[in-house]
Amino acid sequence: MMGSNMIDLGHFRRLILAIGTGLLLAGCQLIPQVDAPTSPPPPTTSQQPGPVTSGDRSPPPIPRGNTTTPAPLPQDTDARHRIALLVPTSGPNARVGESIANATTMALLDTNAGNLRITTYDTADDARGAARRAVAEGNQLILGPLLGSNVDAVVAEARPVGIPLISFSNDVSVASPEVYLMGVSPAQAVARTVQFARSQGSRNYGALVPDGEYGRQAELALIAALRSVGGSLVATERYSRNEGSAASAARRLRARGGFDTVMIADSPRLAIAAAAELRAQGSLSPRLLGTELWSGEADLPTASVMDGAMFSAVSDGRYRRFSESYRNRFGSSPYRIATLGYDSVLLALRVAGGSWQPGTPFPTRELTAQGGFLGLDGAFRFQTDGNAQRALEVREVRDGQVVVVSPAPEAF
Repeated sequence: MMGSNMIDLGHFRRLILAIGTGLLLAGCQLIPQVDAPTSPPPPTTSQQPGPVTSGDRSPPPIPRGNTTTPAPLPQDTDARHRIALLVPTSGPNARVGESIANATTMALLDTNAGNLRITTYDTADDARGAARRAVAEGNQLILGPLLGSNVDAVVAEARPVGIPLISFSNDVSVASPEVYLMGVSPAQAVARTVQFARSQGSRNYGALVPDGEYGRQAELALIAALRSVGGSLVATERYSRNEGSAASAARRLRARGGFDTVMIADSPRLAIAAAAELRAQGSLSPRLLGTELWSGEADLPTASVMDGAMFSAVSDGRYRRFSESYRNRFGSSPYRIATLGYDSVLLALRVAGGSWQPGTPFPTRELTAQGGFLGLDGAFRFQTDGNAQRALEVREVRDGQVVVVSPAPEAF
């Protein structure tokens, strides 16, 4: 497939174009679903068993409740690659997991992928048990889990038999040479935004970061980005994740001064509360930067204090078509993260078209090809440490709208 350690992105672009046409012409067979917001709910540690096979031409139902009898081993291991999808399909995160599972089914249908067999295992109560069943049933690749907190449990079963994970998490602390993360990390988004802001004249930065691991990652990402492009972090304030605490931190930061740009590493709701203090009447009006948490949030452009704020995200160019097709098929809107499920199938399909033979170990080395992959969310490639590098666009809030001010690169 990649004798030169490069992936043919031209071929991948043709595949994406064909998929785009397929999305427009997709059938309307429905799986009843509930409406889903654009952002997943907070992580939870609850998990539950139950495999579902989704390698055939029609979308499978999502099981509900406990499944105590393991599914029999399939008889087609010589013809199809066996892939496990580990996501919650019950419990608090069920809607997110089901959205990802539906997206993987869409990818199989849109590509006519007769050489892949994907089986879904519910991780809502016992992630390790789900992984144990996936290994016992002959899967050679695991897509998932959704939550970074479940990665260690899954790896405990997958590592001894050499099965890699392509997780939907963005928690860089769980990445490794055997765990590849599809999610957009704070570091990626911050680095892209800071690079662009620097080109627009930003030099001295303040930072508002919430307590906890996410805030820590965002702060470290800002420091690394400034070291790379040139600039100074002159003041940082931390706070608990509530509006009153965010506003108080913003007032303290404003009093310290000395900055022309401020990064607010939090959700739009808390960012708006902080921005109102940073841009209070008679005070300085710094440029505001955010993280990937701002993507897809409707409240952001409607708040006048956010005018001119910038952040980075994966392109939504193909997502709109995907979302329309998803609604036609499943009767509800997908979670934004569902595209990671779709793209993980495209990735597996690309590798399956090369040197990977059914029933043999997945060729993990091909995941780190320098040429990368192309999916609904644009170009991406995995680094040897398991983190993904993504081609991100920079967006700006302008006159009540969010506009793209620096398009995502098409390739690396």
